[in-house]
Amino acid sequence: MPRILTGIQCTGRPHLGNVLGAMLPTLELAAKPTYDTFIFLADLHTLTTLKDSQERRNYVYAAAAAWLALGLDPAKVTFYRQSKVPAVCELVWYLSCFTPYPMLANAHAFKDKADRMSMVSAGLFTYPILMAADILLYHADIVPVGKDQLQHLEITRDIATSFNQQYGPVFHLPQALIDNSIATVPGIDGQKMSKSYHNTIDIFLPEKELRKLVMRIQTDSKSVAESKDPDTCIVFKLYSLVANTTDIDTMRKNYTAGGYGYGQAKEELFATILERFAVAREKFAQYITDISNLEKILMSGEAKASVVATETLSTIRGKLGY
Repeated sequence: MPRILTGIQCTGRPHLGNVLGAMLPTLELAAKPTYDTFIFLADLHTLTTLKDSQERRNYVYAAAAAWLALGLDPAKVTFYRQSKVPAVCELVWYLSCFTPYPMLANAHAFKDKADRMSMVSAGLFTYPILMAADILLYHADIVPVGKDQLQHLEITRDIATSFNQQYGPVFHLPQALIDNSIATVPGIDGQKMSKSYHNTIDIFLPEKELRKLVMRIQTDSKSVAESKDPDTCIVFKLYSLVANTTDIDTMRKNYTAGGYGYGQAKEELFATILERFAVAREKFAQYITDISNLEKILMSGEAKASVVATETLSTIRGKLGY
C-alpha cells in the first residue's frame, strides 16, 4: 500500500490558504483505503523562525485541533509531532554526510536570504536535510507539495539515491504529488496568503474577529453604483474558492451590473465561510479547549510513528556499521 506523508509548519495558526491548499486535499486522499497516510506537525522546522517556546506550543496545538476539526481520523492516519520522534534528528546527521554543500547552497530557503547572511542559521541552511529525513525515515512513496517545495523533494531523492548507490536499496524514492487544480489562495492584501506576510484569514477565529478580518480585505475605490470587475477583486477570488457554483455566478452578475458594493460582497464571503466551516469551527473550539485530549491523540500517533522510525533507523545503523 503506497504511503503518503505530509507536514505543516507551526509558525502560526492554520489559515484559509492552508485549509484549502493542503489540509482538505490531503484529508481527501487519506480517506481512500488505498493509501497509508502519515501527517505530522513540523515543530522542529518551526524553530528556524520561531524561538518562543510557549508560542510555538500553542501553534502546534492549534494545528492539531485544526486537522482533527477538518476530519482527520487518528484511527486511520498516523498523526504525530515531528519533535516527539527524535530518530529524525539522528537521521539528519547521517543524511548530511551524503549531501554536497552546493546542493544546500542552491536551495531556495537559503538563497532567499543569502543577501542577509546574519539571518541565516545552520538550521535554515540544513532545512532541506531535515525535510529529507522526515520523508525517508517513514519510507514515504507520495508527498503532496506545492510548486515552491518541489526543489526540496528533488533534493530528498538525490540524497536517497546517493545513499542507496553505496549501501543498497534502503530508501524509497518519493514522488511529488502536485494538484494543479488547486488555485493559489490570495491573502487580504492580494499577495499569496502566508503567515510570513501577515495577510491570512483564520477561519477558526471567534465570529466578531473573523468578520473584522474579512472586512479588512483590500479593494479598489469604486462606488456602490459602479460596475466592478470580479476577476481583479480579492473578495470575489476568495468567495469563488469557498462558495458553490450558483452563488458564485450570482455574485459575478452583481459585480458587473453595479449597485452592489464591496461591503456587501465581504458580508457574503463572511457568511459563506461561517456556513461552510460551521462544523469544523465547532469541533476546533472543543479540541483547543481540551489539551489533555489533544495530547492523548498525538501521543498515540507518535507511538505508531516511532515503531516505523525505529525500524528504519536500525537498518541504517546496520548499513553504516554503527
